[in-house]
Amino acid sequence: MDPTLPYRSGLVALAGRPNVGKSTLANALSGSHVAAVSPRPQTTRRRISAVVHGDGWQAVLQDIPGFQTPRDALTERMQRTVDQTLVDCDAVIFVVNAAETIGAGDRFIAERVRTTGRPTLIVVNKTDAASPRAIATAITAAAELVPDFVAVHPVSAVTGDGLTALRGELAPLLPEGPAYFPADQTTDQTPDERAAELIREAALQRLRDEVPHALAVSVEELTADRGNIFVVAAILVDHESQKGIVIGKGGQMIRDIGTAARHALGEVFEATVHLDLTVKVRRGWRQDDSMLNRLGF
Repeated sequence: MDPTLPYRSGLVALAGRPNVGKSTLANALSGSHVAAVSPRPQTTRRRISAVVHGDGWQAVLQDIPGFQTPRDALTERMQRTVDQTLVDCDAVIFVVNAAETIGAGDRFIAERVRTTGRPTLIVVNKTDAASPRAIATAITAAAELVPDFVAVHPVSAVTGDGLTALRGELAPLLPEGPAYFPADQTTDQTPDERAAELIREAALQRLRDEVPHALAVSVEELTADRGNIFVVAAILVDHESQKGIVIGKGGQMIRDIGTAARHALGEVFEATVHLDLTVKVRRGWRQDDSMLNRLGF
C-alpha cells in the first residue's frame, strides 16, 4: 500500500435475479465460504456481508436476496432487506446469468439499480456454462439495461475466470474511509449464523420440490473446546410430511445432510465437528414474527 494514498472502504450491493450466482460470487471474491450456495432459487434469505480485502482498500459485499414479490412475512422482510441495502450501499454489482436470456426480472432490477445513482459494475456470471455467442449477447443486453455502467466483466464465480480483473475494479468505486473489519475477517456473521447457513446449504443441495422453501435451520448450541466444535441444531419445516422427507427412509437423508454439514463446518471452523442434528415441525414459521426474529431475519 502506498502510504501517501488514502484508504478506501465501502458497501457494495450484489443485485440480481435469484439464482444468478450472487452468493457464489461473494464467496469467491472474499476467498471464504460465507454464504449458502445451492441450485435452488432464493437460497439467500438475509443480507450477508462478504469482506474483500485489497491493498489499501476493503469492499464489503452485501449478498442480498433476489428481488421478488412478497407473499408472506419472511419474503416481506427479504424484500425490505433488498430495498434498504440499495439505499445504504456505496456501489452496486449488477449480476446477470450468461447462460440464460435476459428477461423482465433483469430489466426490473436494472431499473432499481439505476435509480440508486451509485457507480455500477456489470458482472455476466456463469460463463463456464455458456457459449461465446451467449456471453456476447448477455454483455450487450446487460449494458443496454445499465448504460452508465463503470465496466462489464464476464466471469465464472465457479472456476474463478475473470475474477482478478473484477477485483481490480472495486477499489476506485469506494469512498475514502477506514476499514470496517480486521484484515483476517471475511464476514459479519456470528458463528451460530455461519453454522446455520452451512447446515441449510447441505439440506438444500439434497432436497427437492417444495421442501427447500419451507426449511430453516436453528442453531441451538455451539461451543468450542480444544480443536473440537460441538453444534446442536434443528432443521425446521412447516408440516409433518416434510419432516419425513428430510429424515428420509431409514434416516438416510438426515444422515447425508449431517455428513455434508460436518465436512463444511470442519473446513470453515478448522476443527473437528460434532453435530447433533434433528428435524422439528414449526407450522407457519414463515409468518411468525417472533420465530423470524429468532432466526435472524
